[in-house]
Amino acid sequence: MCLGIPGEILETYERDGLKMARVRFGGVTREVSLAFTPEARPGDYVIVHVGFALQVLNPQEAQEVLNLFQELQDAADETPP
Repeated sequence: MCLGIPGEILETYERDGLKMARVRFGGVTREVSLAFTPEARPGDYVIVHVGFALQVLNPQEAQEVLNLFQELQDAADETPP
């Protein structure tokens, strides 16, 4: 199973003719291709899968998804081994 994780674009730039971004996922920052979402700008949230931003989200949608992931993590932490 694969998950598309929302992240916040911190900056955009071009590398080897491709539009790229530095995207923050919580405390982790990764380089992401914006080939499929060239309209994305710093401050936008994007759904990322295997290094590609696939969709731009509005901040409320992104926060809802992040909250759901946190709820899942909290539930997993409470479950005894």
